[in-house]
Amino acid sequence: MRVYLGLGANLGTPAVQVERALALIAALPHTTLVARSPLYRSDPVGPAGQPDYCNAACMIDTALEPLALLDAVQAIEVDAGRIRDGIRWAARLLDIDLLHIEGLSLSTPRLRLPHPHLQERNWVLVPLADFAPTLDIPGLGIVAELAAAIGQAGLRPWS
Repeated sequence: MRVYLGLGANLGTPAVQVERALALIAALPHTTLVARSPLYRSDPVGPAGQPDYCNAACMIDTALEPLALLDAVQAIEVDAGRIRDGIRWAARLLDIDLLHIEGLSLSTPRLRLPHPHLQERNWVLVPLADFAPTLDIPGLGIVAELAAAIGQAGLRPWS
């Protein structure tokens, strides 16, 4: 199945952590990294005083079932030092979100697809538009149109 993921980090060495996570995603069993965005720098959301985020998105083909894939990417987060403390929008070493799985809508206590806030996040939509501009996300629309509508305020290339 074709899956779209969003990645972000703003503690430690964010670009290194995101690049490492992309490599680990590509190495998952029965998984191929098909496309990825460049890295972006985005203003933090949430508690004041956080460093900027490094963000990227990728597209994979995988035979892993959705919850098995969620378990696998959460294991990559834990390996990077992620601690889930329940604080929303807190700074983090690594965050990987399942954004969309083609042909699937899902709502379970652990996973909702498409991601419930996808259309509100330019740090997700703009990287997605780099490699999947014509992707039509059910109930939301075409990625390039969503990205254009939300704009690029607070988002710039990572350098």
